Amino acid sequence: MKDNGISDKIKGNVNKAKGEIKDQIGNATDNKSLQAEGKLDKAKGHLQETAGKLKDGK
Repeated sequence: MKDNGISDKIKGNVNKAKGEIKDQIGNATDNKSLQAEGKLDKAKGHLQETAGKLKDGK
């Protein structure tokens, strides 16, 4: 069974949400390392979501 990119889009959204949380907590606590980790997770999420859309042909 082919998932047509759905799993990539889901993983991407999870990583974007996780990254946003880390970024905001890092910002609130002045933790630059956690902020950077959050930004990296968000970027990874955007790439995964884009890969899923490409698999779907959208």
